[in-house]
Amino acid sequence: MADKPSDGDGRLAIIAGSGSLPVYLASAAREAGENPVIVVLKDEVLRDWSAYDHALLGVGDFKGFEALFDRYDVRRIVMSGSVARRPEWREIRPTWQSMVKMPRVVKTLLSGGDDTVLKMVIGLLEVKGRRVIGAHDIAPDLLATTGTLGRHKPSDEDLRDIRQAARAADALGMLDVGQGAVSVGGRIVALEGAEGTDQMIERVAGLRAAGRISQRRRGVLVKLCKPQQDLRADLPSIGVSTITNARDAGLGGIAVEAGRALILDRKATIAAADEAGLFVFGIDRGLPSGGLQ
Repeated sequence: MADKPSDGDGRLAIIAGSGSLPVYLASAAREAGENPVIVVLKDEVLRDWSAYDHALLGVGDFKGFEALFDRYDVRRIVMSGSVARRPEWREIRPTWQSMVKMPRVVKTLLSGGDDTVLKMVIGLLEVKGRRVIGAHDIAPDLLATTGTLGRHKPSDEDLRDIRQAARAADALGMLDVGQGAVSVGGRIVALEGAEGTDQMIERVAGLRAAGRISQRRRGVLVKLCKPQQDLRADLPSIGVSTITNARDAGLGGIAVEAGRALILDRKATIAAADEAGLFVFGIDRGLPSGGLQ
């Protein structure tokens, strides 16, 4: 777990979107001696945060964010979970400092990719000495490690699919579109878009059921950071649901980027992969061929 912060670091705020990551981060922060403030985003899946200081705010309510951060002396902010809906420009409540940036903010929300939007949000939050930190700064044990992470290892055919899907994921990331790709028998059959990873895998299952994908070849999901990605937000992540969906789609395993991807509830996720007969593999870009030898 992360080291306990000094008194001069102020309170930690966790901006909580959908998914399990905000829950893991809040628990990890508590274990490290933090008393986090939870900013629950409207229009996302809501959880019971009554055990924490918390507030419900719209993702575009920068005035509300600033007031909350001032109230609790928040100096560090971590963005976590998915955000399914971007705010309409009418829903944005700017601060005085951000008022001059509003034309650029609206343009980015309307036409920018996810990474561009996240970088803009980080810039708007980092005022008055506050700083945005990464989820891995709070819970470094969530980061994927190098090589085979469970009982099952990728076959030679799986390794070829990993290489192919990794090339596709990199190309997709350069366009600031998504982080994942699926290769079956050396053929790219799905790329992640705004729908997210789980829905992409469901499309693969539908294609296989319709006979559009080989029933004999398993295939692989690869999730990588975008080449230009700010590591303080939206790191690629997998969890038990990813394993379940990959199994249902007939895939042979999942590869993620070691040190730059998160495995939520790691023990349960690896156990689910072991039970399903799937491999989980950490690609290390610091090794020749990513460690795919």
